[in-house]
Amino acid sequence: MLCDGFGRAHDDLRVSVTDRCNLRCSYCMPVAPRWYPRGEILAYEEAARLVAILARAGVRRVRVTGGEPMVRKDLDVFVAAVARVEGVRDVSLTTNGVLLAEHAESLARAGLSRINVSLDTLDGERFFRVTRRHDLPLVLRGLEAARHAGLTPVKLNTVLVRGLNDDEVERMAGFARDQGLELRFIEFMPLENGARWDRREVVTGEEVRARIARLWSIEPEPADDPSAPAVRWRYSDGAGAVGFIDSVSAPFCADCSRLRLTADGHFRVCLYDDRETDLKTPMRGGASDEELLALMRAAIARKGPGGALEVLSSGARTGVRTRSMHQIGG
Repeated sequence: MLCDGFGRAHDDLRVSVTDRCNLRCSYCMPVAPRWYPRGEILAYEEAARLVAILARAGVRRVRVTGGEPMVRKDLDVFVAAVARVEGVRDVSLTTNGVLLAEHAESLARAGLSRINVSLDTLDGERFFRVTRRHDLPLVLRGLEAARHAGLTPVKLNTVLVRGLNDDEVERMAGFARDQGLELRFIEFMPLENGARWDRREVVTGEEVRARIARLWSIEPEPADDPSAPAVRWRYSDGAGAVGFIDSVSAPFCADCSRLRLTADGHFRVCLYDDRETDLKTPMRGGASDEELLALMRAAIARKGPGGALEVLSSGARTGVRTRSMHQIGG
């Protein structure tokens, strides 16, 4: 097992396949991002090799991320390669949904198990203000395509920012209930480079749960995976569930099981920790699987008690400074 000094076992890997994206969400990337040169991005074969090495050491779940993963050509080829890795039991993907209608069927055939779609608003004009693109209709068509392809449960990830979209809590919840989607509300985290994060803009999960409970009876669901970031509440009338990722008001660092591989081949053990291990250079230099695994084990052994706890307790205005979120992977 891949255990750190605090006894946390790591069986969940996030693999970013690109830093590029077709949206420009303000909390994720700068207005004019600088992309990594294509030669710096891991080839699918290189990323799949690292997945296989980690799977032999205990990784069981792989989430494909970006940027927007579907802007990279032949994504289904990579998904199929990961799905074939011995030991990997679950392959999922996080997307903004813009290209989902085009690719849902091929990804499902390749072995993708399920999908998360980031959607912060159902208002077209507000969608443009958040993403700087007029693509809401494409996202909605993508959700339907994902359901049709069997990529269930289809989950919606909604980041709430006070004064921006916090008035849509009830609308988003009603939409998800009606469409058979599982909505997850995510607290606004200090992860962008612009240092514009302000704790006063955070809409806490506690507040959102209270608002939803005024319209529909909900009850907490026992956690079947203590390392899962979302706390699930089930609608008492049987209309599915709603999840809450309370990453600011109730950080879940103590149960973290996630590792991250960036698109340019760096290994991160914490979203908030800028320390990275370069795997691409030794891999391209001829390093063996055992040598690469030793580098990753050493990085995991150095993992602290929790980057979110450290950033939030320090009063810092932003967490990650060397990379924006689109360069790390969700």
